[in-house]
Amino acid sequence: MKIDLPFHQSWIGEEEHLEVADTLSSGWLTTGPKTKKFEEAFSDYIGCKHAIALNSCTAGLNLALEVQGFPDGDEVITTPMTFPATANVILLQRMKPVLVDIESGTLLIDPKKIEEKITPRTRAIIPVHFAGHPCDMDTINTLAERYNLLVIEDAAHALETKFKGKKVGNMGNTTSFSFYANKNITTGEGGMVVTDDDDLAEQFQTMRLQGISRDAWKRYGKSGYTHWEQKMAGHKCNMSDINASIGIHQLKKIDTFLEIRRNYVAMYDRGFADVPELETLIRHNDSDHAHHIYIIALRLEQLTVDRDEFLDAMQESGIGVAVHYIALHLQPYYVENFNTKPQDYPIASNYSERIVSLPLYPKMSEADVERVINTVQDLIIKFRR
Repeated sequence: MKIDLPFHQSWIGEEEHLEVADTLSSGWLTTGPKTKKFEEAFSDYIGCKHAIALNSCTAGLNLALEVQGFPDGDEVITTPMTFPATANVILLQRMKPVLVDIESGTLLIDPKKIEEKITPRTRAIIPVHFAGHPCDMDTINTLAERYNLLVIEDAAHALETKFKGKKVGNMGNTTSFSFYANKNITTGEGGMVVTDDDDLAEQFQTMRLQGISRDAWKRYGKSGYTHWEQKMAGHKCNMSDINASIGIHQLKKIDTFLEIRRNYVAMYDRGFADVPELETLIRHNDSDHAHHIYIIALRLEQLTVDRDEFLDAMQESGIGVAVHYIALHLQPYYVENFNTKPQDYPIASNYSERIVSLPLYPKMSEADVERVINTVQDLIIKFRR
């Protein structure tokens, strides 16, 4: 089987190549001036006070929890429809993930079901802005204020997202973004945590590099030698200047990339509008969608194949596809350690069996998008009951 139209391919131009080459020639490869430049540009884009560059979005979520020093066994509310990283950081802090089922149509955490899961041991909510659509942050922030909870936004899918005109990254205590290879902009591997809290930002900067109070750039820079001090037990999750060199120019292209994806999403919407065997996700009018991934949900009762057989047929046609996601409570770890069952979160369970993510990225051409549409339509006809 040969995939000639991959699920994703990053758009890396000459500017990124030249910037990386300049970094390599400079002799400064780890966290330094290019990382600072990327952080400043990113902070300006989001409209936040502080942006701290890391090696992943996961690191940002982890730091945001760890600095709070919550007791073992305390609880954090999140969604089952997410990548394992979201809940892994809760588990690694020896806390308990408390899952809340999702809404039909958006696959976002259902804000109407959050309050019933809040207990005296609840300490935080991690909303996940799924596929580029924002969660209902008004309801979530109201609950957080009422119950004195932390809000840590997982915005791995939501770099360009706005909720009621306000950009994601300005509505919680902290927000973590991803620049992984398949994200809307990439640094290869990388992430960013943002906050308006001066104290938190200082702690994140220290924790990302072993708890040391001066990073290497400051320790050995032109301002003179400065002794470092270990302030806390930290991590090794800083971004390098090599990665930041890519991000500097990716960020400059973000609006262009988004406009291309919007065009392709409109093509997909038109192509699938009259296919009753398919459900496409809802996009609320009060939101600006980042269009990170395009998901269709198969109405399996109208088809002669299951979702995985449909995925196989797409790949046999040479088109790369993915699944975002098989919900956490269906994963072996949760079944074995938390005794979770499909009926615990029925909406997430239902979509986990039906969803397919289609290619959506700027390096595609309109002909590529038409090919995906035609292939999906042809397979629906082939497998129609």
